[in-house]
Amino acid sequence: MTKVCVFGAGAIGGFLAGSLYEAGANVSLVARGPHLEAILNDGLSIIRDGCRSTFNLAASEKAGDFCVQDYIIIAVKAHGITRIINELKPLIGPNTTVVSAVNGLPWWYFYKANTGTSLDDLPIDAVDPNGKIWHEIGPEKAIGCVVYPACEIVEPGVIKHLSGDRFTLGEPSMEASDRLKELSSLLISGGLKAPQKAKLRDEIWIKLWGNCSFNPVSALTGATLDEIGGDPGTRRLIETIMREVQQVGEALGARFNVSIEKRIEGAANIIGHKPSTRQDIEAGRPLEIDPLMTAVIEVANKLGIDTPALRNVTALLKLQAERLGLYDR
Repeated sequence: MTKVCVFGAGAIGGFLAGSLYEAGANVSLVARGPHLEAILNDGLSIIRDGCRSTFNLAASEKAGDFCVQDYIIIAVKAHGITRIINELKPLIGPNTTVVSAVNGLPWWYFYKANTGTSLDDLPIDAVDPNGKIWHEIGPEKAIGCVVYPACEIVEPGVIKHLSGDRFTLGEPSMEASDRLKELSSLLISGGLKAPQKAKLRDEIWIKLWGNCSFNPVSALTGATLDEIGGDPGTRRLIETIMREVQQVGEALGARFNVSIEKRIEGAANIIGHKPSTRQDIEAGRPLEIDPLMTAVIEVANKLGIDTPALRNVTALLKLQAERLGLYDR
């Protein structure tokens, strides 16, 4: 039986855990606080399509309570990974695969990337200061994951699925490995979509388009996606940021298979939704600024590409987050 530990069993992590359990995996959870207490007492409940399923899973606040795993799914925010490395080590053996189900440029991005730039096989300081994750976990253990579902914890121990069921997977080396096929099959057996993409980095950049533009504008204004897309001024700003981000991605060999206009329209057609960064502000949670925006600016600077719109919006957001005590470096 495949052993999978989900480290950070919040909304997305818990949703993945339930699906993997249904697929027959031996699933363990690392969680904290009232959420963990509820899982231990009453099980983990997932509400999807109006149906509620409850899973009695092994759970602890200490990863050391579990043995070496076949897969570790990290579902904490990207800027928090460096803080949990020592906690992860008891779970990691010679054949353990580490999957970071996070937003933004992932810490392993330039491993075997073959971009033809000076950045190949080097860590990104904004998401992996001093290469701590790179050197202590190792990029050879990583499988990439682009997360699309939206879920929320409606009460401790209870996760509600809101939309989406796709977790796109890919090897940093772009190979079709056995470990990639196994994880994809498990997620599919658990009722999810889990396509395997050789060029996963292209999907990372498509998602970053929205993360770098709609997220900070919504965070700064409180506006919803449709309001931002419907206002001529903010729509022009979104387009400008997307052009800058596209220039950076294309300099690394990424291909954008949809136009900026269609990408904006797709977001603007979602009525009443605020991106995760604004939701974090309203909930008083630390913001994902460095993985989503600072990392792109870092790469752009190293490539000699100017990104003034992205840089200025990021500066405003950092100042706002610092004033609110929500900038988690």
